[in-house]
Amino acid sequence: MDWNLNRINDYLFKWVFGREENKEILLSFLNSVLSPDGRDELADITLAERELDPEHITDKLSRLDILGKGSDGSIINIEVQIANQFDIDKRTLYYWARLYQGQLQKGQKYKDLSRTVTVNVLNFNFLPNMDKYHSMFSLYEAQTGYRLNRDMELHFLELSKWKALSIPPRTRLDKWLMYLSNASPQEMEEIAMSEPAIRKALTAEEIFLKQDKERYLYEMREKALLDHISAVSGAEEKGKTEKAIEIARKMFNRGMSIEDIMDITGLSVEDIRKMGQ
Repeated sequence: MDWNLNRINDYLFKWVFGREENKEILLSFLNSVLSPDGRDELADITLAERELDPEHITDKLSRLDILGKGSDGSIINIEVQIANQFDIDKRTLYYWARLYQGQLQKGQKYKDLSRTVTVNVLNFNFLPNMDKYHSMFSLYEAQTGYRLNRDMELHFLELSKWKALSIPPRTRLDKWLMYLSNASPQEMEEIAMSEPAIRKALTAEEIFLKQDKERYLYEMREKALLDHISAVSGAEEKGKTEKAIEIARKMFNRGMSIEDIMDITGLSVEDIRKMGQ
């Protein structure tokens, strides 16, 4: 097994979790998210085909989601996001609304609408509570906490928070988060012994790695995703620098000392002196 394999590369994730022959893996993962008490909500899931053409594998905007319908009628969508593209809350609501509304065909009634679930696997911190790595949002009455119904469920799994806690896995979800966090083979060995679906996921990875075409597409996808992260990071840094220069220029024009401007903005003395030229 290649320990450097990135399990949240969305092409690999879809290959392991989104194939008919691997439904046992997907069901175990989904039940760990939807059923924290350990009782499985889903007995089966029917997958919807959402393949990506190989020629689009390097497109950073291509989406490799997993979409299915659970045995209880639930519509379930899983997305893996390795970089914060911002407005994730609004984007999640938008995609959820499209899936919810899209269930009704002509002649059907509102009572025919089923629970619609989005599971976001994030490789970055998104929500403010630093210790809560699994968050679920639904529709609740603001004062009493009464839940309107179960039709909306938005789950956020924040891998970076899970890793930062450095705690041994206690629940089935913890074990899956450890798997998705690219734990070493030694760490995975004990978990795989207690979770047959995780053991099957590791076997699926081995099959994947033996296929030259699949590994090539994985590597192309990995490059596209890493390039995207680099571009986003560069844009963020550029934006921060431009903002700092704008603030520094106002401070300089007001006669503040270079030392104070440096302390507040983080700019170098050379950058600040250029403003007087």
